[in-house]
Amino acid sequence: MDKLKPMTNGAHHVGLTVTELEASAEFFVKILGWSEVRRDPVYPAIFITDGVLMISLWKTKSDAPKEFNRKENIGLHHLALSVDSFEALDAVHDKMIKNEIKVEFSPELLRDGPAKHMMCYEPSGIRVEFICIPK
Repeated sequence: MDKLKPMTNGAHHVGLTVTELEASAEFFVKILGWSEVRRDPVYPAIFITDGVLMISLWKTKSDAPKEFNRKENIGLHHLALSVDSFEALDAVHDKMIKNEIKVEFSPELLRDGPAKHMMCYEPSGIRVEFICIPK
């Protein structure tokens, strides 16, 4: 059987609905060093990028949004971002602690390795994983 050639070539952007628009944008820009691309004050939204991936942060319109439960809801389980080295992973962890970002778990082996990862929560409560797969 012939293998089907993928019709896509990676992610262009990810759209996330957040409760804390400015704080969520600052998480990526001020802590992780991403760049702000533009804002849409009408929606409102802030578009950010690390130079490879763009994220659209959309402010929820609900005054009492439902918090995502990874075991009960359909939707984003977590956002996984790559880092280049174990040292970079440790630096991300240190920056999260310094900026009082809630860390779910510190850098550890992913299953039996050799990859390592960590998980935290950005200010609106979205789980963000950082992962290093040695080359």
